[in-house]
Amino acid sequence: MKISPNWLREFVALKVDDYRLQEDLTHAGIAVEGVSGEGDATVFEMEITTNRVDAMNHYGVARECSAIYDVDLKPIIPKLPTTGRAESFPIDIAEPHLCARYTARAVSGIHIEKSPRYIAERLLIEDHHGINNVADATNYVLMELGHPTHAFDLDLLEGGQIVVRLARRGEKLKTLDGVERELHGDDLVIADTVKPVALAGVMGGWDTMITAKTRNVLIESAWFDPGSVRRTARRHGMHTDASHRFERGADWGATALACNRVAELVLETAGGKLGAHNDAAARDLHRQPIQLDRSELRRILGQDIPERDVNRILRRLGFGVTARDVRSILGSAPAPLAVVEQPEAYTVQIPTWRMDVEREIDLIEEVARVYGFNNFANTLPSFSGGVMEQPHAMAEFKTRGRLLALGYDETISPTFISIADAQRFSKDHPVRLENPLSEETPLLRNSLMAGMLNTLAWNFNRGAADLRLFEMGNVFSMIGERVREHKHACIAATGSVGATGIEQKFRLMDFYDMKGDVEALLRLFGGTGLRFQAPVSKLYHPGRSATIVLNGSPIGEFGQLHPDVAADRKFKQELWIAQLDLDRLFAIPLREPRYERLSRFPAVERDFSLLLDNAVTYEKLQMALQALHIPELRSIQPEELFRGAGVPEGKYSLLLRLAFQSNDRTLRDEDVAGWSQQVIATVEALGGSLRS
Repeated sequence: MKISPNWLREFVALKVDDYRLQEDLTHAGIAVEGVSGEGDATVFEMEITTNRVDAMNHYGVARECSAIYDVDLKPIIPKLPTTGRAESFPIDIAEPHLCARYTARAVSGIHIEKSPRYIAERLLIEDHHGINNVADATNYVLMELGHPTHAFDLDLLEGGQIVVRLARRGEKLKTLDGVERELHGDDLVIADTVKPVALAGVMGGWDTMITAKTRNVLIESAWFDPGSVRRTARRHGMHTDASHRFERGADWGATALACNRVAELVLETAGGKLGAHNDAAARDLHRQPIQLDRSELRRILGQDIPERDVNRILRRLGFGVTARDVRSILGSAPAPLAVVEQPEAYTVQIPTWRMDVEREIDLIEEVARVYGFNNFANTLPSFSGGVMEQPHAMAEFKTRGRLLALGYDETISPTFISIADAQRFSKDHPVRLENPLSEETPLLRNSLMAGMLNTLAWNFNRGAADLRLFEMGNVFSMIGERVREHKHACIAATGSVGATGIEQKFRLMDFYDMKGDVEALLRLFGGTGLRFQAPVSKLYHPGRSATIVLNGSPIGEFGQLHPDVAADRKFKQELWIAQLDLDRLFAIPLREPRYERLSRFPAVERDFSLLLDNAVTYEKLQMALQALHIPELRSIQPEELFRGAGVPEGKYSLLLRLAFQSNDRTLRDEDVAGWSQQVIATVEALGGSLRS
């Protein structure tokens, strides 16, 4: 939202300039994210947290200034002409649990015109372009006081009565945006004796809106249940200035003030005279006071806040403060002789506009933020407990560090995904949210891949082509009626890799680059028998992907993203993705570094040119040679693989280099010859042979 500091100064006598004002407001938790304009046209771009609906207006921010600078807040007292005993406008609140209060005031004999310049200019602060003097008055009061109001054409209200009720089956309402809406039985509506005329807390109706022909209006201001407004707005896919505030808890005590303020502006800009009035309260929302102990204040904040500051801050913010358990700081002196008294506790009455304050800790936060966090001493809090490390904290730390060392950047994606993505990227049954933030993403993610692909698309759209990204996070699935939470990792790479060769040419990322990164990561763990095998899920290219098996169990998969998936996302370059089940991986202990002295004796290398069937994989050959348990066999390295002329169909030629070395002696030819015979026998047992 946007705030004019010039407007604020109408309510509080500020002696600071705009630069200091924005700094002090931000430090107090009413964040100024940006500034535009200059002089009297300066506008603050505010970032108000969702729980602080009381500060989403100029008067609310002025109240914050009053507490920060200890200056008086000018009250808003609408000046309305005295009319004697006014007729009461009939209001029937049929749903008191959904509408606690409804205030209405009629104004007759008005003239619809454009608003005066000062109102039109202030509406432009929030990019509201003038409609007419009555509608503009309601928008002006919303910016000023923060409480939504609405004006009906009184002559179009049938029966001359307002009824606050639930919608009936089959009822429809054309709202001010021109859309005819099918009403739901749980929608709270404002109605006359015949039909709905507004969607309560969300938007007014088309049939009773103010037009150039309007001569009599009914101004309404109410308090609606936040949950009811939220459900109605979501159900109809609407989000308005009114619903934004009602959903978060508007001020129950402001309905009469807001209604009178709109009436004052209407009389000033459109003429007319006051008519019938009614302030119907279906139930009282005043809450029980909260007890605030100074001992708890000291414990939480770590230092003593002077009593005068505690009292000043809370009173300036609108809280009612009464001292209790008062003790004299003169010790044993009789109370009548005490010069200074220090209360040990307070009874604090919560104002109607602070629906977010519910506990003692909330009051302590109010004192701390206005007192100023910069005024607290830079000391560490006392701590008598012990620090308990999470079971897999070190494994997670090592994994993150290895991926960063490999050149990957960590990303964080939203925890919510769409139904289509949940079905496409995982077979696990997704978890549906009862109250999703967005109808487009109503599920908890059951895979990290959807978020990773969205991040990649965002980068591609901004010209980034060489990317190395990873994310470590939780995924969720339903197991029967229980929600299961697992930790996964998703690794993505695309684009070119480092320059190679004399000409320093760049090449594109391929399968073996991703495979090497996965192997480098898994070398952190002490598992044995790392294998890569088919098949993999349909998200991957069938010929350029593999399942990762460690300790005999699959822990993930990697490969090129399937062309169909890439086409759906409009990716124009090859993308390599790895997914790891970290719960399974972290169950394997981290590899313990072990020192081994280098041998003082030379190594002996032997090359074997082998002819093998295509069915014999290198992994199978390697495992067979390792099963010989020759201590002196230090490395097995494939040097060259060939298929083609001179090699029979269904076979391939492999040049294998073995290195032998002893820690105790220099190896003799007969030693190496004996081991070579064992190697040849093993190859022959696999159906292979030496090439002649």
